[in-house]
Amino acid sequence: MSVASLLAAADTVPAPDVEWSALSPFLVVVVGACLLLPIAGLLPRRTRVAWSALFTIAVALGAIGASAWVWHDLSRVGPTERTTVAGAYAVDKFSLFLIVVICVGVILATLLTEGYLRREDLPGAEAYLLYLASASGAIIMVTAADLIVLFIGLEVLSIAAYVLAGLHRRRLRSGEAALKYFVLGGFSSAFFLYGVALIYGATGTTNLVGIAEYLATHRLLDEGLLLAGIGLLIVGFAFKVGGVPFHVWTPDVYQGSPSPVVAFMASVVKAAAFAGMLRVVVVALSTHRLDWQPILYAIAVLSMIVGAVLAVVQSDVKRMLAYSSINHAGFMLAAVSTGADEGIAAVLFYLAAYTVLIGGTFGIVTLFGRRGDGHHDIDDYRGLARREPFLALALTIFLLAQAGTPLTAGFLAKFYVIQAVVDAGSWWLGLVAMLAATISAFLYLRIVLTMYAGVTDADVEVAEPTAEPVRRIHVPLGAKVAIAAALVLTIAIGVVPDPLTHASRTARPELVAPGD
Repeated sequence: MSVASLLAAADTVPAPDVEWSALSPFLVVVVGACLLLPIAGLLPRRTRVAWSALFTIAVALGAIGASAWVWHDLSRVGPTERTTVAGAYAVDKFSLFLIVVICVGVILATLLTEGYLRREDLPGAEAYLLYLASASGAIIMVTAADLIVLFIGLEVLSIAAYVLAGLHRRRLRSGEAALKYFVLGGFSSAFFLYGVALIYGATGTTNLVGIAEYLATHRLLDEGLLLAGIGLLIVGFAFKVGGVPFHVWTPDVYQGSPSPVVAFMASVVKAAAFAGMLRVVVVALSTHRLDWQPILYAIAVLSMIVGAVLAVVQSDVKRMLAYSSINHAGFMLAAVSTGADEGIAAVLFYLAAYTVLIGGTFGIVTLFGRRGDGHHDIDDYRGLARREPFLALALTIFLLAQAGTPLTAGFLAKFYVIQAVVDAGSWWLGLVAMLAATISAFLYLRIVLTMYAGVTDADVEVAEPTAEPVRRIHVPLGAKVAIAAALVLTIAIGVVPDPLTHASRTARPELVAPGD
């Protein structure tokens, strides 16, 4: 076939209708990333004003504003959900809610990164560009209405995250973390893509609406192909959220990656993966709930128990928090496994609260790591409450919130999950969740007691009479803003949860055929 005939054939294919206003949150992030590259190239690598960080924050705020405008438009003119770009991009309150969560994660990570880069003498705007690139992949994942589009978003998200893990070029552990993340992430992507192929072979389409309609109207004589595809998709999602037994990368990557990057991965990457899982497994594959539900039950139970138990025996704080994140993923997986609207709302509330909690926690961990980002042993935290009372108090609040202390965002997040699984009839899963919460509380209290019940000044003088006095930790302006904002939100959500609760219950993933 000649080139002319190919061009003539291409002209006969109708171009998909695109609703540009609905794409505005995604376009803000993508255009911002494209503009940041030449802007960073024109600016000197070392500047007194953090222009690249400020630009990244402005882009994230712009995406939040665009999401709020589209949310208002959906509420005002309806329908509350629709698709664009030939049914590949879903526009609903579910995707908009998670776009805001993703942008909040980007803002917190950016505020923490600027001071970190200056402290570690790593000038440049590469980190911020990678944040925006990874966030654009995350937005594709939360809005994807097609498995191929979802896979594209997964790869864009992951590749940027791999590079971010190795951002600290002079630390061997950072390069090791990036390599491990890349290799294991490649395996998980292969599992996911093979699952997509099997789903296509069983249903004849990769569009989520088409898959749901086919399974609702056809009875498969041999479901082996479909069930294998569902299992492989769950493997891909479970790797990204850090669910057991697909969690082996998490402790090493969290320990070796730059601390602000860990805050980004723990919030943005996790939110995108859970969004894809909810829309694909819970909604599109709802007819086969009895097939995927036991798998998610098992992963949730293992994640809650293994994450809590192994976190307690760690001596490195970042590894402790890595296993803690596995425990948190188990709570969210328990809510996902219910397949009910209450479970979806609980996951969304948990993701929003966890983004704030983990941003504030790793903000303080970044500061306590000092130059070199290597002071993360539990003994390095001994007596910090005397030298840094405000930071110690803030970290205490964040840790107690993760433990589920009342009047904090973490308490309501865990309460909604347990309520959802009990309402769904899985009371035994609720008991496992409460047991895991009790075990993990010991972990958080261990860090708190180390800070407040450390050695005294007299002990230090006797043990090390010639030791130099420990310098106060310098807290950059960006870190101050991030920690203060996370602290306020942690308490505010716990005291006045109604706005976030209402938004999470309103934001349900929907499947809408193109043109509806």
